[in-house]
Amino acid sequence: MTSLNTRPLGRTGLDISVVGFGAWAVGGGGWSFGWGPQDDEESLAAMRHALKLGVNWIDTAAVYGLGHSERIVGRLLRELSPSDRPLIFTKGGLIWNEANPMTAAETNLRPASIRRECEASLRRLGIERIDLYQFHWPDQATGTPVEDSWGEMQRLVEEGKVRFGGVSNFTVDLLERCERWAHVDSLQPPFSLIRRSAAADVIPWCATHHAGVIVYSPMQRGILTDSFSPARVAAMAEDDWRKGSDEFQSPKLEQGLALRDALRPVARRHGATVAAVAVAWTLAWPGVTGAIVGARRAAQVDGWIGAGRLVLTEQDLDEIAAAVERTGAGKGPGRPGSG
Repeated sequence: MTSLNTRPLGRTGLDISVVGFGAWAVGGGGWSFGWGPQDDEESLAAMRHALKLGVNWIDTAAVYGLGHSERIVGRLLRELSPSDRPLIFTKGGLIWNEANPMTAAETNLRPASIRRECEASLRRLGIERIDLYQFHWPDQATGTPVEDSWGEMQRLVEEGKVRFGGVSNFTVDLLERCERWAHVDSLQPPFSLIRRSAAADVIPWCATHHAGVIVYSPMQRGILTDSFSPARVAAMAEDDWRKGSDEFQSPKLEQGLALRDALRPVARRHGATVAAVAVAWTLAWPGVTGAIVGARRAAQVDGWIGAGRLVLTEQDLDEIAAAVERTGAGKGPGRPGSG
């Protein structure tokens, strides 16, 4: 196993590799936010490769493939000895329609629903305890007070079904409300060179309150990778949700690719890939613990794993900030320390 840089996840006592394997695409196609067809054997090979290279955690969710991603992660766990198993992070709170899988899942953080989902995730994963269980999205459908939801999370921790509790896509206001009830162990926000708004509010909040931060989509769903192109968008499967996202349409796609191209000189100086530079940029922000990075094949892991050892210089960060301003891509602070 190769070593990667690690950081403490808030005050949990867990030291996690600064890059973790994201299992969103592992869920495959046929649901509202799928990435198109995915071969399960390739998914398993990609996860094995990531673990071999030093990744020590996998992030998945019940809704990814409507349970399929968790089942594939469970297959991986069954083939590993307990000492080789990664930490398992998963998410709940999105309820899908079995009769119409292409309908978007609805948020539901009612306590009884949270409990049912947690127990279903445990069965699919084939484990007795989830290392980090997270609310996937705020409840915007049932009107459940977040304090009731967070209280149920704490009961799951007390019962030993969950080791630590976290949230995803929460605002500062919701974080504050949870924190008044019980400590928030971690937050999972979207964060990349294109989607930078978390740096202005929730990431500093977490740093102040000693909550871990694991960011998702640091390569902006593929745009900030070395070989992405408009042709790749045109070739996406019809059920790849990205085809309908404005990030992958003009003019945002061209702005994103211009910013990606501006990372190439930085990558050359470090002997790294553009993807690794994009991920390393998210890790340069105070308060960020780790980045969730996906892969559909083992070879794709090689494209970003270097971020686990790459430290950007002040010159790099200045150059990247200038490119952010020049290209007009995305929104939010453009440089660590800029507020």
